[in-house]
Amino acid sequence: MSVPYFRTDAYLSEASGQVVAHTAEGGVVLDRSLFYPTGGGQPGDSGHLTWPGGAVQIATTVKGGGADIVLVPAAPQALPPVGTRVEQHLDWTRRHRLMRMHTGLHLLSVVIPLPVSGGAVGELRSRLDFDMPEAPEDSEALEALLNRMIDDDLPVSETWITDADLAANPGLVKTMSVAPPRGAGQVRLVQIGEGEGMVDLQPCGGTHVARTGEIGRLRLGKIEKKGRQNRRVYVHLDG
Repeated sequence: MSVPYFRTDAYLSEASGQVVAHTAEGGVVLDRSLFYPTGGGQPGDSGHLTWPGGAVQIATTVKGGGADIVLVPAAPQALPPVGTRVEQHLDWTRRHRLMRMHTGLHLLSVVIPLPVSGGAVGELRSRLDFDMPEAPEDSEALEALLNRMIDDDLPVSETWITDADLAANPGLVKTMSVAPPRGAGQVRLVQIGEGEGMVDLQPCGGTHVARTGEIGRLRLGKIEKKGRQNRRVYVHLDG
């Protein structure tokens, strides 16, 4: 089991860890991982590991068996032996952009309050697919509302509820294509705003910024028709 550093501090970019296993595919499993594994539409983290006498570039990160987090090297190479203490170095510039964009997509689901049928987080361009038979009439108004919530610098926090509470409140789940992880007894909710100023609350396992003002300006891009009921809405990070 890899303990996820990113769950308690998404801003931590360097930390130590110990190699507990290698995978048959050439991946590395650490006891504690800075690296977020691909999931929920968010790509896995990249960066590098160092140890006395060695280093390895990490191209991406994926989920392994059970609660393992597997760091995937950029190319086949000698790995730190099991038991080695390593230093983890996250590609922080990339991770921070993904955090900004992921939080931005949560806001997009607020300005377009329709069921989400898919999505993908990217560094500079991301998308959500909506159950939306007709395209929005005024995309400029949607973009203005999106950036107004960013300018409001709303706090982004997390809370946890039980599996049973989530089952009793199905309206919390916006995404039809990705079911919230159940079975551990509790589910993480990401909240944007607080009190009467709360604008969003939904299950999510990804990494997010601490306040919406950190996102920066977002620009709505193309809105594509994807089947009879679906529209794909792109959003771009400007700067």
